[in-house]
Amino acid sequence: MSRDLFEAARAAMAKSHSPYSRFPVGAALRTEDGSIYAGANIEVASYPEGWCAETTALGHYVMGGGGRITEIAVVAEKMARITPCGGCRQRLAEFAAADTKLHLCDDTGIVETVTMGEMLPLGFSRETLK
Repeated sequence: MSRDLFEAARAAMAKSHSPYSRFPVGAALRTEDGSIYAGANIEVASYPEGWCAETTALGHYVMGGGGRITEIAVVAEKMARITPCGGCRQRLAEFAAADTKLHLCDDTGIVETVTMGEMLPLGFSRETLK
């Protein structure tokens, strides 16, 4: 079942706009109803004002109505076992539970699966701000 999520992330990576770093990244997330939302990194000349693949995927997810995220896949063309950056870990944690599966991929498939809690053990939460 996770192969299709990887394929969505890889297809998104192919649409990356990364003329400055030349480091395409794709991300995809699945909600419990089976919906998949994908995104690629998008760079602009006013670095660092671009956005990451995970951020793009989250934008599609929010605009698509959201839902409980059950798994996430991240892939980079030039790096095996890519992980979300620190900012994206926090962004993902805003919408995903600590037990949400995070698939770290290379260009051929899933290399390792961890949880969001393992990726960001002490992240901020909504409860922190109340």
